[in-house]
Amino acid sequence: MKRHLGRVVTALCIAALVFVVAAILLPSLLGLQRYVITGGSMTGAIAKGAVIYSRITPVEQLRTGDIITFDPPGSSSAVTHRIIAVEAGPNGGKAFRTKGDFNETADPWNPITLNEPQQARYVFQVPLLGYVLAALSMRTVRIALIGIPAVLIALSLLWSLWAEAGEVVARKIEDDGVPHDARGRA
Repeated sequence: MKRHLGRVVTALCIAALVFVVAAILLPSLLGLQRYVITGGSMTGAIAKGAVIYSRITPVEQLRTGDIITFDPPGSSSAVTHRIIAVEAGPNGGKAFRTKGDFNETADPWNPITLNEPQQARYVFQVPLLGYVLAALSMRTVRIALIGIPAVLIALSLLWSLWAEAGEVVARKIEDDGVPHDARGRA
C-alpha cells in the first residue's frame, strides 16, 4: 500500500512538473510571448494570477475586441486591455481606445498610437500559473522543492537500511536460535 501511494504521489509530482515546464517552454517554441497578469482590470475575461500567451501581430490587423498587451504612455509596466475602438491616427496610422473589462471607464491615455509595427495580441491563458511562477521566483520555495525530496529520499534510504539490518538480525536469530549481543556472546 505504501509503495502504491508513493508511486501515485511521484506520478502526480512528475505530471505537475511536466505541465509547468510545458506551459512555460512550449508556447515560446510556437512563437508566443508570455505575460503574468498582476492586476484585476481584466477580471471576467482574464483573472489576476493568470499567465496569458500572446502572438505578435501587425498593428494593421488589430480590431475592436482584441486584447493587447502594450506599454501605455508614462507607465513603466505593460498593460493588458481590450481594444474598444479603432480610429484614424496621426500620419494615416491607427489609434486605439482601450479599456480593462472590469474597469468602468476607458483608459485615461486614450486614444493611443502604438509605436511598434507589431503588437502582442492575446491568444489564450492558463489561470493561476502566474502564482506558481511567482512562488518559483522565491529562493525559499526553490530550496524547499529541492530539499524536501532530498530529505525524503535520505529518510527512505535510512528506513531501507534499518529494515534490512533488522532482517539480518532476525535471520541470525533463526539460524542460531539465540540472539547475540554486540560482542558475539550468547
